Amino acid sequence: MLPVGEVPMDNVELGVLVEWLKDNDIIDPAEDRNFYITVDHNLIIKQARLSDTANYTCVAKNIVAKRRSSIATVIVYVNGGWSTWTEWSACSSRCGRGFQKRTRSCTNPAPLNGGLPCVGQAIQKLDCTTLCTVDGDWTDWSKWSACGTECTQWRRRECTNPHPRTVGGTARAWCCSPRTVRTVSVCKPPPAQTQWLFIIDTSALNGGFQSVIIKTAQSADQLTAPPDLTNAAAMYRGPVYALHDVSDKIPMTNSPLLDPLPNLKIKVYNSSGLVTPVEDLGGDLSCKLSPKVTQSLLDHSDTLNFRNQTLARTRDPSCTAHGSFNNQGGHLIVPNSGVSLLVPAGAVPMGRVYEMYVTVHRKESLRPPLEDIQTVLSPVVSCGPPGALLTRPVILTIHHCADSVHEDWLIQLKNQLAMGEWEDVVVVGEENFTTPCYVQMDHEACHLLTETLGTYSLVGQSLVQAAAKRLKLAVFGPVSCSTPDYHIRVYCLDDNQDALKEVLQLETQMGGKLLDEPKTLRFKDSSHNLRLSIHDVPQPHWRSKLIAKYQEIPFYQVWSGSQRSLHCTFTLERLSSCSTELSCKLCVRQVEGEGQIFSIETTLQEEVQCIDTSLMDPASNITTLQGPGAFLIPLSIRQKLCGSLDAPQTRGNDWRILAHKLNLDRYLNYFATKSSPTGVILDLWEAQHFPDGDLNELAAVLEEMGRYDNSLGAMTMDH
Repeated sequence: MLPVGEVPMDNVELGVLVEWLKDNDIIDPAEDRNFYITVDHNLIIKQARLSDTANYTCVAKNIVAKRRSSIATVIVYVNGGWSTWTEWSACSSRCGRGFQKRTRSCTNPAPLNGGLPCVGQAIQKLDCTTLCTVDGDWTDWSKWSACGTECTQWRRRECTNPHPRTVGGTARAWCCSPRTVRTVSVCKPPPAQTQWLFIIDTSALNGGFQSVIIKTAQSADQLTAPPDLTNAAAMYRGPVYALHDVSDKIPMTNSPLLDPLPNLKIKVYNSSGLVTPVEDLGGDLSCKLSPKVTQSLLDHSDTLNFRNQTLARTRDPSCTAHGSFNNQGGHLIVPNSGVSLLVPAGAVPMGRVYEMYVTVHRKESLRPPLEDIQTVLSPVVSCGPPGALLTRPVILTIHHCADSVHEDWLIQLKNQLAMGEWEDVVVVGEENFTTPCYVQMDHEACHLLTETLGTYSLVGQSLVQAAAKRLKLAVFGPVSCSTPDYHIRVYCLDDNQDALKEVLQLETQMGGKLLDEPKTLRFKDSSHNLRLSIHDVPQPHWRSKLIAKYQEIPFYQVWSGSQRSLHCTFTLERLSSCSTELSCKLCVRQVEGEGQIFSIETTLQEEVQCIDTSLMDPASNITTLQGPGAFLIPLSIRQKLCGSLDAPQTRGNDWRILAHKLNLDRYLNYFATKSSPTGVILDLWEAQHFPDGDLNELAAVLEEMGRYDNSLGAMTMDH
């Protein structure tokens, strides 16, 4: 307690009023209980506060006179206090010794009125060391070997100039490619009257090497010039890891199917000796397919150009859907891809007809560029025609592979411009009045509401190490096997329908089959690799040709999502020709993370069969729905709901409550800017629940709102 002043009792006469003033304002203890005036008129401050700093005066008065005491000045001193420490900064050196620091400030509280300053350090520093890596480089090529019994010769080089290593501790340094790479040459030209396609192939996945020669059906003169294997080998770009490392851990290839060198350019040598790169002949899948499919692509190299010509109706509908739409709207569906385009009634201006399309791009060069911390979360999808005038938003639905999208991710929608550049459209969750679209993120699908047709993709950045992508794991093997080697291919795909669909199509061309049901794996942003191993190979009829205990796919190759059809291969050798049964287990898991086990039980058959495509839902061949029949909610019911809910209600029992009950209220301002907010909400509900939405659930929501219509009840009964 702080006594401010005392008044002598003998100076106080009967009938005299005594008051205390704070900066000339009367103190009323009934209003501020921190003040207390004793019976003998002394002022006591119970607890000193900063606000109690002031000049205090005692005044005594009666009907005759008034007397004022001298001023008593009270100053409350405040000693300084430290704030909490900031996080440690990154190491100041990118290679070698440096320091980290953290800071705090004397602001909790700051010293006042002559109070003491904070005692201690405002900055702390720690020594740190950043490991320096030395990347490997190649030695010169060795001389060509002598011609072997299979009419081939080879040469090698090693990644020892210098060796990949780290300085200052343990870290990962990358080699420029496999530690040992061999290329293959053909010793003599093929017979006359044929045309040949030579492919250099390291086949690192099989632990060896081979030359591949594809004979076409065309007649040609004898090859006049041997293949320029030096130039062809020099065209290789991108990492590949050999299986000849005797250590327990083997980094695996990131190659497409049947092409251990992912960016290898194939050259076709014709009778004139001229060389034509395959990619100039068309076909972006030519390096991924079997020789039969590759030649087919060479013979049919037409490509779509949606911006410059009418959409070709002869294209494979597995990647594209197209149709003509008028003011009544409709739905475009790319079968078994998770991609669709809903064109609401009224989106196409009255009196116009648009030739519209939606397509999934599989060419890796068309994917958006990524920063180191980003990953692709969806396919690249185009809808058009670009520049078409729309009077209400269409809804583009795309499957994505992000897990826990609302907590662990920062997700960006990107758009490809006419010249090929990519631009950021919006960060999901940060839409505003200037945002040209709205993104509704569900567990497996993204629904984009936009009035601008174009090319879109989702790119994500994890916010925590617990953030995870969903991978789809699929294991394939050949139906028939006439050689002692049996190849098991394990695909690690982004968990969207089109990625699995593409692999099923590739394996169909190869005569492969699924060896077990595809499984989902949560792959975390923990920097740990994906490890694959094979177990319980039946002895003595089979043996694994894998030298090490397991194979690994580097973390970044999986996390970036920049390469489709990422896979590796296990080769089993059949030791007995009469053995036609194979049973084993495959384990796929992230190091220090989750995993999946595949149980393989298969029979080797003599005749080649097509893959079981039940997962592709062969009955799903409808790509275009036009007019009122394309929608779950009849047009008459929709019009009644819009007329009833569009007008704002004072109690809020309008379209806003509908959006809330349908979990579509993350950004109500987008709907508020539309001429019919209810109509856009119902469009989004249609896209979310296509094709088997339950109208009873929608009717129940409307009944809770007191907006249930008898015609809506009749509609649900009809369905």
